[in-house]
Amino acid sequence: GFTHMDSKVSHQATWKKSVTEVYAAASVSQSWTPILKEECDKVGIDFFTSPYDYDSIEHVNPYIPAFKAGSGEIDWIEALEHMASKGKPMIIACGAADIADVQRAVQAILKINKQLCLMQCNTNYTASPDNYDHLHLNVLKTFSVMFPDVILGLSDHTHSVAPVLGAVTLGARMIERHFTDSNDREGPDHKFAMNPENWAKMVEETRLLERSFGSSDKFIAGNEQQTKVVQRRCLRAARDIKAGEVFTRDMIDVLRPATPGAIKPHEIENVIGKKALIDMPLGKELRWTELGS
Repeated sequence: GFTHMDSKVSHQATWKKSVTEVYAAASVSQSWTPILKEECDKVGIDFFTSPYDYDSIEHVNPYIPAFKAGSGEIDWIEALEHMASKGKPMIIACGAADIADVQRAVQAILKINKQLCLMQCNTNYTASPDNYDHLHLNVLKTFSVMFPDVILGLSDHTHSVAPVLGAVTLGARMIERHFTDSNDREGPDHKFAMNPENWAKMVEETRLLERSFGSSDKFIAGNEQQTKVVQRRCLRAARDIKAGEVFTRDMIDVLRPATPGAIKPHEIENVIGKKALIDMPLGKELRWTELGS
């Protein structure tokens, strides 16, 4: 593995240590697993951890509600199948992968386990503003057509809330981002991770977006009823009209407000030629009950 690489080699140019050294510094004992699970239970959040070998798959299985496979495992089909065989929901990210990689992995998992979330991902941990150009959220459209029964998600390493909102709009129902209590901490992930304030903002904006989706049917909303009256128009008498007069176009004005029950502007052609059944003063709204043939 990485131990056979030169000590200065790293897949992140900004890292000051080798991959082996960075990973070793971030590693924790498996004895932490039940402790972390217990703490998560206390505060009411699900405990998650991604296993990266067979021993870890077996170790975490009793503690996790679902398996999350990182992007690096997308072509390790044996490991994906082993996780899928546990019968728990599967989550897989697909950073640094092409569509053939994704199809292979998804098809392998679905043969065993139908509970799958596929997360679009761009695997780059530099926090560079240029990363937004590489998110390709529109891939979610491709996934929705290609895998109609798969839940979609986004695994993202940028700062802004915008990609999350875009992904949710395109059908994502699960979001993964790095979290830290302070962006000033030392370590490779803290700079691009979300702090508590930004995390709360992300959730708040996402919930507002979800509320905004509403219905796919177009209708006059409940909070538009008064607006409908004020901003729309109805047909009105353009002068004093005597009972028995036959309407011509010049006898009709199209004016606000749209009094409930009045004749609407798009019906004006049907009014021309009708007879007034009552006297109508200038400005009175026209009603079908007051017109005759």
